[in-house]
Amino acid sequence: MPELPEVEVIRRGVQRWAAQQRISEVEVTHPRAIRRHLPGAEDFRARLRNAVITSVNRRGKYLWLALDTGEALLCHLGMSGQLLITDDDAPVGKHLRVRFEFEEPGHELRFVDQRTFGEMLVDNPANGGPRHIEHIAFDVYNSEFDIASTTARIRKSNRGIKRILLDQTVISGIGNIYADEALWRAQLHGEHPANQLATGQVHDLISHVRALFDEAITAGGTSFDALYVNTNGESGYFSRGLSAYGRAGQPCRRCHATIVLERFMNRSSHYCPSCQPKR
Repeated sequence: MPELPEVEVIRRGVQRWAAQQRISEVEVTHPRAIRRHLPGAEDFRARLRNAVITSVNRRGKYLWLALDTGEALLCHLGMSGQLLITDDDAPVGKHLRVRFEFEEPGHELRFVDQRTFGEMLVDNPANGGPRHIEHIAFDVYNSEFDIASTTARIRKSNRGIKRILLDQTVISGIGNIYADEALWRAQLHGEHPANQLATGQVHDLISHVRALFDEAITAGGTSFDALYVNTNGESGYFSRGLSAYGRAGQPCRRCHATIVLERFMNRSSHYCPSCQPKR
């Protein structure tokens, strides 16, 4: 699933090509893509036609296109969703789910999703974003992100620190890849109880998250297969800089012990047993 850096790369691409464009037509080719827009495809189309995209925004892993109507087009990419800026006459692939044509000819916006876990809906604004993501916490780039209150909340929990990093209601945008990488940099095991961490350790961990995001965005995100691409269809290359995730059986870049892979919450955890011992 795309995490914050990948979604931010896509946001920048959509902002560049689609901001200030008027939507002239909308085509929904698969109803599952708008399953949470309960009034259905015709209402979805009617509320977007003739609207101008004023800005493209993000919170954590969610994107939304603000409209001059006062509403917003909310998008979550799911496991394999892609937002692509294409030429008007580009061939239509079999995984196209929603298509947006613009009044100004030349380019259009396409939502492509092979596994159909992604979704779109038209929503009303609330608390600085669409109503459906009010429960999503601010991410480290948001001006309202408060490291002191976030740290205090983390240190009140007896859950393992990796579970908290993945909890989008505590701090948003972190998925399995960047959780493993941040924990490796902080030399913490994912099962370490959060209430046993010092304030400085939590601050250090959040700083590593921010640094990882900065580096990954610069590299265009992390691509392991063709399912994550930017708006031009290009892969990111941050996977070359990963130190823990996806490196099971390889030597730790810090101490040369062997990176271990364990099952975790229907996912996987990669860590160094020497640098990140279980406590």
